[in-house]
Amino acid sequence: MRCRKPPELALPRRLLHNLLAARTGHGDFATYHRRLKHVDAKLECVCGQETSPTHFIRCRRHANQMRKLRNGMTIDTFRRKLLGYNRAKKFSEFARITGCFSDQISDSSSAVREENPVELWHYHRISVILTAITIFVAFKVLVYLRAARENKNFDYKSSIAVQHPALSPEKKEHVSDGQSARLGKNPRRIVGGLKKSVLTKNSYSSSQKIQPFVFFTSLTGSTKKTAEIFVDSLTTGLRKLEKSQSRSFLDPELLDISDIDFYDYFLKFPNDEDVEARNFYLFLIPTYNIDTIIDNFIEHLRETHNDFRIDTAPLSSILGYSVFGFGDREGWPTEDLGFCSQARDIDKWMAKLTGGKRAFPLGMGDSKTDGQENLEKWKEGVEEVLRHVASTGSLGEGVAGSGDADESDYEESDADQSSVEKPDPLRKKSKTQLKKYIQNDLEDIGRSLNVNSSDNTSQEVDFTTYSSKVSLTSKEMVPKDSPTYAALTKQGYTIVGSHSGVKICRWTKSALRGRGSCYKYSFYGIASHQCMETTPSLSCSNKCVFCWRHGTNPVGTTWRWRVDPPELIYNGVRAGHYQKIKMMRGVPGVRAERFTEAMNIRHCALSLVGEPIFYPHINEFTDMLHADHISTFLVCNAQHPDQLASLKPVTQLYVSIDASNRESLRKIDRPLHRDFWERFNRCLDILRDRRFEQRTVFRLTLTKGFNMEDEIIGYADLIEKSLPCFIEIKGVTYCGSTSSKNGLGLTMQNVPFYDEVCVFVQELDRELSRRDLDYGIAAEHAHSCCVLIASKRFQRNGKWHTRIDYDQFFRCLESRKKFGPEDYIGLETPEWATWGRGGFDPRDERVYRKGKNKVPFSLAIKPELEKN
Repeated sequence: MRCRKPPELALPRRLLHNLLAARTGHGDFATYHRRLKHVDAKLECVCGQETSPTHFIRCRRHANQMRKLRNGMTIDTFRRKLLGYNRAKKFSEFARITGCFSDQISDSSSAVREENPVELWHYHRISVILTAITIFVAFKVLVYLRAARENKNFDYKSSIAVQHPALSPEKKEHVSDGQSARLGKNPRRIVGGLKKSVLTKNSYSSSQKIQPFVFFTSLTGSTKKTAEIFVDSLTTGLRKLEKSQSRSFLDPELLDISDIDFYDYFLKFPNDEDVEARNFYLFLIPTYNIDTIIDNFIEHLRETHNDFRIDTAPLSSILGYSVFGFGDREGWPTEDLGFCSQARDIDKWMAKLTGGKRAFPLGMGDSKTDGQENLEKWKEGVEEVLRHVASTGSLGEGVAGSGDADESDYEESDADQSSVEKPDPLRKKSKTQLKKYIQNDLEDIGRSLNVNSSDNTSQEVDFTTYSSKVSLTSKEMVPKDSPTYAALTKQGYTIVGSHSGVKICRWTKSALRGRGSCYKYSFYGIASHQCMETTPSLSCSNKCVFCWRHGTNPVGTTWRWRVDPPELIYNGVRAGHYQKIKMMRGVPGVRAERFTEAMNIRHCALSLVGEPIFYPHINEFTDMLHADHISTFLVCNAQHPDQLASLKPVTQLYVSIDASNRESLRKIDRPLHRDFWERFNRCLDILRDRRFEQRTVFRLTLTKGFNMEDEIIGYADLIEKSLPCFIEIKGVTYCGSTSSKNGLGLTMQNVPFYDEVCVFVQELDRELSRRDLDYGIAAEHAHSCCVLIASKRFQRNGKWHTRIDYDQFFRCLESRKKFGPEDYIGLETPEWATWGRGGFDPRDERVYRKGKNKVPFSLAIKPELEKN
């Protein structure tokens, strides 16, 4: 009897083979099949039929044969051996249909699910996964449909009303009732990602004018001439543009970076609504290999960006900026090697400070070849930007990365989007190697670049603090092939080493010819022909408006140059001074006895230019001077209190007091330190502590329009705070200025007459007397426009003793015992040097260049001053 064929089950072929092998006892179907004589051999089917192996695979098993295969095994054991875990479901279906294991199928199924969670997962995993996917897709569809429905109902006009609720009465009439109802309803839902807010500073009111500023700097004058021509051309172009755009442009203003206060143009800005004009900045920047004002300007931009107390983009209120740099490809052939490096630095920091408002790309040109051509193209682009700003009120939108400070390392093309580009070490190095290479002056003759120097990197050292370790650098403060060196030597300086200088002043030449000495002889008994004027540091931390050097000397707040040993400086300045004295041998009128005396230096004025306490070894240098019995007058600008506190005693210590309040000091001295006023007051405290250890002096340089008007009380406050031994009040000396065009330099109108100085001294003396401070007018030197107020500690028997006993000073110094200013008071101040006598040495002859000899002013007005 043939067996009943069960319903078709999709059992795998390999499982049927195993089933057959288990039935016949041959172990597996492969072994059984090898024993067959041929493939078509007849096999006994489990159903009792003879069939071929192919037909056997498709056949249906009978329940009776399945029971025989069981042989006492449970359903779990049989399933594991023949079918495996992953076929549990199909085997259960087969057993349920054929009736095999009917006594165990229901109980074992639940037992397996309870005892083995893994089998339970394999049993239901497909249905679970499909169900989860279905639920997730349905949820996303519902969210999308809901968002689309809400976005369709959103009213754009009502959103504008929500953002700007303060509408004018005329506009309020046009708001419908439906819109009004929506305004007071629920808060507006924001759909989508975050968007950058549009800054109001990117646009300007139609009533506001546009004010272009052109910033430049120059040592040799070539950039200045180019800037003046550029401003004239830009002014012409803007006037034509103003007619076509019906917008107002103010005439471009040309500003020298060395003459401006960074705080006014690059930090402090009024609110946009409070100004009549919006600024647009343009920069014409050369690159130098020495420390100039450009380095300090870049440092100011960097510190402003990194200062946590200042907003991230403090210059975001300007309309935009653009930079053009001049370079020299003979010295720097590529940008990686430093071509226009300082212009690129300014462009980078301005991008950060303005919030990415680069109006036109950075322009660069070779000053010897294509500089003017590229500048003209750059100017045309700037004019096009200004035309766009005038018509739209903003710079417009930019692509991703527009306005960024740094250029991206590479641009990903369509062909290599899936590939990863290997980092280029040279590209990364180019951002920092500019400071490591020796830079050349781009306004001078181009020079080859020494990239093989091993000492190109220099570590900045804060010179305002003492350190046990001073890092020597290879960078020179004033290289011999720099414009600064050429400018200083042209002015009569002898540069010693890399950062020192010496020069003979006009009073030394005058004393050699018997035409009078300076005020130091009248006040303190120093013969001008035996005085050496020098400085161990040509660099300074201020940019005083009355500086003799017109900005040609280096400036900085940190010592980052090579440090020359004090022996080299001392021998160099002495040799340089004697060489200049020897050059006076053939000058008509030079007195032989004074020429001989001049070859023996008796005094050193450390006040030539710069800041003497810049020099890290200033104490060793003064020790060498004192060892040769050369007295020292040291002048500082009250900006380095730490160095001042550690300074060893000198013959006389000066502190320049150029203003009586913070704002006046900032305008006249233009200090580089941000905490200049705090440093200034700390120096005054140090001077107060030193008043019983050495002679201390306040040096007041009166400049009309800066520090004379209504500052008597302020000066008296400073004097009362520090109580110096002497107060020198001197009118500023006009040395010419190239920056008076912008109102930032000095003119002859800023130079006070001597009678004005005398009136100022009289008022200050009365204020000090009113405060019961023991001071009085001790001496004067009308020719120097200088008056001395002294403490009454230097008055003996009603006579002033302002002069110094230099021999006694050296004896006190060599004794290594404590001593004070009273221990080396000199002889009585000569009668001809006291107040009202003019202060001119009667041994000499006064020579007037214009007119006839006149009576000294102080003798003529003394009775009138005493009446007041």
